[in-house]
Amino acid sequence: MRALVLLGVVALGILALDQFAKYLVVTNLELGQVVPVLGEVLQLHFVKNSGAAFSLGSGFTWVLSIVAVVVVILIIVFARRIKSVAWAWMFGLLLGGALGNVTDRLFREPGFGTGHVIDFLQLWGFPAIFNVADIAIVTGMGLFVLLTVRGVGLDGVRSGD
Repeated sequence: MRALVLLGVVALGILALDQFAKYLVVTNLELGQVVPVLGEVLQLHFVKNSGAAFSLGSGFTWVLSIVAVVVVILIIVFARRIKSVAWAWMFGLLLGGALGNVTDRLFREPGFGTGHVIDFLQLWGFPAIFNVADIAIVTGMGLFVLLTVRGVGLDGVRSGD
């Protein structure tokens, strides 16, 4: 039960942080505007992304919306099996990130299911502009790799222990 509560808290926290950051960007920046935060190393660069990572699949926004909703449903269904705090963090990050981006796809312009994701973080030398939800998804997947390589099961027990 503790892991399930943690998963929910992490997911809701990521969703809230992501949507609040996007609200601040949309209400304070013009589309395309660039604001240096740490010179050219970190900039706020407001763009709308109809595709997936690196703007791939721009013509398939509905498909991306459906895939994101399926991922959210699978995580929620699968969550009952999680007994490990580390796995709860991983799935919470993934769920919160997926919910952040699917919220944009479902409720932002140009319309339901075809909405554009708000991206605004740009790192020097990195070829994509991203958001808080994307950071959570990438961090969650990094944790997934780490837990898998270490052989940690959903119950928190390492294989071979």
